[in-house]
Amino acid sequence: MTTVISEQNKTVAAQYVQTVYETVIKRNPHESEFHQAVKEILDSLVPVFEKHPKYLENSILERIVEPERIITFRVPWIDDQGKVQVNRGFRVQFNSAIGPYKGGLRFHPSVNASIIKFLGFEQIFKNSLTGQPIGGGKGGSDFDPKGKSDNEVMRFTQSFMTELSKYIGPDTDVPAGDIGVGGREIGYMFGQYKRIRGANEAGVLTGKGILYGGSLTRTEATGYGCVYFVNEMLQSKGLSFQDSTVVVSGSGNVSIYAIEKAQQLGAKVVACSDSNGYVYDPNGIDLATVKQLKEVDRKRISEYVSIHPEATYTEGCENIWSIPCDIALPCATQNEIDEQAAQTLVKNGVKAIGEGANMPSTLAAIDVFLNNQVLFGPAKAANAGGVAVSALEMAQNSMRQSWTFEEVDAKLHNIMKNIYEGSVAAAEEYGHSGNLVVGANIAGFLKVADAMLLQGVV
Repeated sequence: MTTVISEQNKTVAAQYVQTVYETVIKRNPHESEFHQAVKEILDSLVPVFEKHPKYLENSILERIVEPERIITFRVPWIDDQGKVQVNRGFRVQFNSAIGPYKGGLRFHPSVNASIIKFLGFEQIFKNSLTGQPIGGGKGGSDFDPKGKSDNEVMRFTQSFMTELSKYIGPDTDVPAGDIGVGGREIGYMFGQYKRIRGANEAGVLTGKGILYGGSLTRTEATGYGCVYFVNEMLQSKGLSFQDSTVVVSGSGNVSIYAIEKAQQLGAKVVACSDSNGYVYDPNGIDLATVKQLKEVDRKRISEYVSIHPEATYTEGCENIWSIPCDIALPCATQNEIDEQAAQTLVKNGVKAIGEGANMPSTLAAIDVFLNNQVLFGPAKAANAGGVAVSALEMAQNSMRQSWTFEEVDAKLHNIMKNIYEGSVAAAEEYGHSGNLVVGANIAGFLKVADAMLLQGVV
């Protein structure tokens, strides 16, 4: 049965969404990243409020754009020269309607309240899409691990966790890693948490080492999951990774394992980057070299050309998107693809975009892709694999069990397939067939909004 929506309902819904967005800007001035994330999601939800006025009547948007809790704290630590350094720590506990807060910790000089709030807001819907019982949160610090010794990183993370430990727990808030926070940092934080609490609460952090409660496939999960999602998009149009040319930005955890899975599926990955610049290898990126440089030696990607002289290195990252490719996987950071870069990708014949990073495309860039019928996998859907396997790690910790790599990978693959199908179905139901941005936003929103209604005004 087709629902007839009156023009009045459409007008009221659009005005409601615009009013909420204007309130967000007024309450959170100068937080451009947060504004961008909110606008991208709210614009997608107008047809939901047209069809279901109950969400409007219960002020769901006003409640969902406001974090349940924001924690900001000082992080003092001592460097190797004996000098006291001070950084700022954050944890935004955004929404716990469907489960404990869940989201990574980012250590990077750019971290501020706006970035943490945008990440936490996105996390609400991303976590909902996974089908796992986890709410949305995010945290981090403006600390830069780059160039720091292991002892400096340990002293900082111990100080950071000393304060953060007051607000987290296996059934309250479960952080994980993000940019600048890998296995080393998680290990130091878990050790400090255990020391403070006097208990081995394995489920308090995810991304842990296998020897102390981590999950197989967690390291690979975000990159693999992004490729699995993109592969679903490609297959829907009779395309595949086989013999496709791929450009992947970044060379961290997400990028490395997106490259690995794309290569396993028969693609030729020709470029990757770090914050200094990018390498282009016409013969295909040698993943073993990238892993050695980034995971073992902790060196810059520019070193790649000393091992592979046929490759070229270019200072600066923005022109990586000028390399012709069939598939682009932005896996570095937010807003790395702007409108001009998107137009260049389209001009060069790109067929599909899979966002492995959080919000790597500007709103204008997304419009370019959608207007040119480029298959587009938005971040909250395409990069949900990491948090999905984090939830699987929590489940294994709760049961005191360990699943095999193959078991976890199969579950991840199925979750990404379900996210794709759910996004497609939601886009179709609400009049935006084929638009996975709208579909993912609506599918993620509905589960959280319904849980909030059931729990009353909290």
